[in-house]
Amino acid sequence: MTRTVLESKTKTVVIGFDEPFCVIGERINPTGRKKLAAELEAGDFSTVEKDALEQVACGAMVLDVNSGAVFTNKMAEDPRYADNNFVEPPLMKEMVARIQAITDVPLCIDSSVPGALEAGLSTCEGRPLLNSVTGEEERLELVLPLVKKYNVPVVAISNDDTGISPDPDVRFAVAKKIVERAADFGIPAHDIVVDPLVMPVGAMASAGQQVFALVRRLRDELGVNTTCGASNVSFGLPNRHGVNAAFLPMAIGAGMTSAIMNPVRSVEMEAIRAANMLMNHDANGGEWIRFSRILDAVKEGASFPEACAAQAAAGGRGRRRARA
Repeated sequence: MTRTVLESKTKTVVIGFDEPFCVIGERINPTGRKKLAAELEAGDFSTVEKDALEQVACGAMVLDVNSGAVFTNKMAEDPRYADNNFVEPPLMKEMVARIQAITDVPLCIDSSVPGALEAGLSTCEGRPLLNSVTGEEERLELVLPLVKKYNVPVVAISNDDTGISPDPDVRFAVAKKIVERAADFGIPAHDIVVDPLVMPVGAMASAGQQVFALVRRLRDELGVNTTCGASNVSFGLPNRHGVNAAFLPMAIGAGMTSAIMNPVRSVEMEAIRAANMLMNHDANGGEWIRFSRILDAVKEGASFPEACAAQAAAGGRGRRRARA
């Protein structure tokens, strides 16, 4: 049974076919968040720290840390700030250090800049997930040596030099290529977590069916764990959280084992908790019962993050594996 092991200094999270669905919190990402990008440019990490604590309280088992900030004001003063290769490595190191100081969950180091990936890896305590490698030849040659050097698992995104194919067979072939190339570096398949690329269902009616079929193939034929950017499926639609909440249990039923998503949304987290129980990945329904207490507090007027934080403070942090 495929098991992808992630570690912080004190905690272990296992992504696997027989494990509860792994929620990877997506919010520590300045892309599209002008306020957060401006704070980071000013050396203010308060939102990063708030988002880290809030996501963990709401159920994130892993935190994605993305350093893709644009420092507009500094760029005007110093042209080096126009280059993400200059901006991201020190920013990633600082973000990782600050998050590790206040949380105990494993991290997912997320950047398109190889120098930022290595900066994050060198700062991380434990065994983070690296996000990401694609099937592009240049990217394979840059990222796979880092994966091998630091002995970490990696997200493999199913696009290559030709771009993102609408054909699921092509996306499967790209994933297979990455797994095979990783093996050439001595990286086992259980350390490859494939993102089969979820298309927006509003633009492609068969997008959901495609990804469910792809996940089954990736599990059965390649034996790899899978992930996705869960909110992609609802892009451009009204009531996106309702669509996401329907998509996630269906993806879990098809064999998907993790997702990069926003855990602060109660409807999606409720769907995942229920799916875990229905898949027999929640012993005696203990996590569902704990989560139901959170939902009861929300009905009584608490916000979802407040109710989650109160439950955590009361000792209901839920299922975590202690490191051996």
